[in-house]
Amino acid sequence: MIKNLDIHAIERMRKRFNRLYGPGEVEHLLERMVALIGRYGVGLEGYSEAPLWDETSSVLITYGDMVQQEGEAPLAVLKRFADQYLGGAIDTVHILPFCPYSSDDGFSVINYRVVDPDLGSWKDVQELGHGFRLMYDLVLNHCSRKSKWFADYVADIAPFRDFFIEADPENDLSGVTRPRALPLLTPVQTRHGDTHVWTTFSDDQMDLNFANPDVLFEFLDILLFYISTGATIIRLDAIAYLWKQIGTSCIHLKQTHEVVKLMRDLLDMVAPDVVLLTETNVPHEENISYFGKGDEAHMVYQFSLPPLLLHGLMNGDATYLTNWAASLNELPEKCTYFNFTASHDGIGVRPLQGIVPNEELMKLADRVKSLGGHVSTKANPDGSESPYELNITYFDALGDHPESVTDAHMARFLCSQTVAMELRGVPAVYFHSLTGTRNNYAGVEETGRARTINRLKWNEGELENVLSDPHSHPARIMKEYVRRLQCRAQHKVFHPDAAQNIINLGSEWFAVEREWKEQRIICISNFTDQYRELKVDDRLYRLNRAAACSDLLSGRRYMGDGKVIPFDAYQTVWLQL
Repeated sequence: MIKNLDIHAIERMRKRFNRLYGPGEVEHLLERMVALIGRYGVGLEGYSEAPLWDETSSVLITYGDMVQQEGEAPLAVLKRFADQYLGGAIDTVHILPFCPYSSDDGFSVINYRVVDPDLGSWKDVQELGHGFRLMYDLVLNHCSRKSKWFADYVADIAPFRDFFIEADPENDLSGVTRPRALPLLTPVQTRHGDTHVWTTFSDDQMDLNFANPDVLFEFLDILLFYISTGATIIRLDAIAYLWKQIGTSCIHLKQTHEVVKLMRDLLDMVAPDVVLLTETNVPHEENISYFGKGDEAHMVYQFSLPPLLLHGLMNGDATYLTNWAASLNELPEKCTYFNFTASHDGIGVRPLQGIVPNEELMKLADRVKSLGGHVSTKANPDGSESPYELNITYFDALGDHPESVTDAHMARFLCSQTVAMELRGVPAVYFHSLTGTRNNYAGVEETGRARTINRLKWNEGELENVLSDPHSHPARIMKEYVRRLQCRAQHKVFHPDAAQNIINLGSEWFAVEREWKEQRIICISNFTDQYRELKVDDRLYRLNRAAACSDLLSGRRYMGDGKVIPFDAYQTVWLQL
């Protein structure tokens, strides 16, 4: 059977299995891999020849129950919302974990192959997929303490007795990188005795043992199952922590990269139209390492972008953002960024490491607190704690006061979102950014979790009332947000593979030129709260020599050499030459 498959792919897998599990396991594991191919029909009926992405690509990030209506499956309500409001603006919906779970708003999975009945059914997921492409989470670092897998581990039942990681608390684990200030090991009573189990994120999220190939194959099977139900993007949650090896930091280990590459090998063989996306909230160079040499993830989260945009617009100074954006290397073929400003989590600040001075990071944290937000910390090897993420809605993070919304606030926020959608990559929009949602203080009080501040659940009727009022700030934000996304989708220069050139116009401005064949658009944003005039000079070489240009966003036309372009506070222009 192996002879009938891509011999180059098989050889790559052979080497990966050898690195992960040793030469004695290779042939057996290759046979298991071959047996997987065609599982759930994936790859047997051919696949789409469509490109992985284009200028129309954009993602809505949402929980399955972000919009609710009594008596209806939330996934059906979400479809109704998406159909009504997002046409021509969003082509993909990322449904955050929708399986039964026990904690962490879905990221402590009880059963990976079932849709939470409180959200709906597989039929509801697939109905949503009739109008939009779908993105799923593969939560593979850990599963729920309440899962059957863990129950069988406790009962010493094969194969799950070897699915989890036991460790002696007397071992020196001080070098292990910790994303949260919680104990790394959790005591557990099992049929084979009292032990301690590895729990990177919480005592309800039990880390899985990928040093056991049975665990890997369980998730390869789930991966193919998800594709068979309509997933076109697979998000590898918390992938950086996947492989554990005592005596190391247990983050970004070479074995973790091999697992991602093995998944990419499998997709390249049976589903090359499916995108693999890694989620690693870490400093930039570590984050982009998951592209490999073009043989690993297709996309990585652009984690440095949210805090850099926030810092720049809070301070009226785009210097750090410009310098960082100009330093980005060319990407391998079939690789791009997932450009977002907000998600269900907070705004990670570790990705600012090496880009923004520590004192600036602390000022940013203090500013977020003054606007009603919270600052979550991580544990350091020396026992100290440092900021890990800012918990606040992105809309409120760019406000002037926690109790009010001004025109300047809305302009500042829309500027941030527009910069994210003009940069090279696929733009991703969190639901609460789309609706300009304020901080959910009541939710934080109810759950006791800082992240709930950005996880409000809208009642459909209330949301419709707000959006039908043209004077409400959510209606104004969403109307303009959707309009800009629709505008972006009509121009090939915003294809994720189109060339990008960052132009340094000084601290008050952020400017990027996008180019596709003979088409060019220069995007310029005023990062200050004041009216500004930009005199076009040789820094904008092509624009300076153009007889005329027009702004795609406002429709305004600018004529002649030596032109001066007026900018309102926080205004962005997309100048077509």
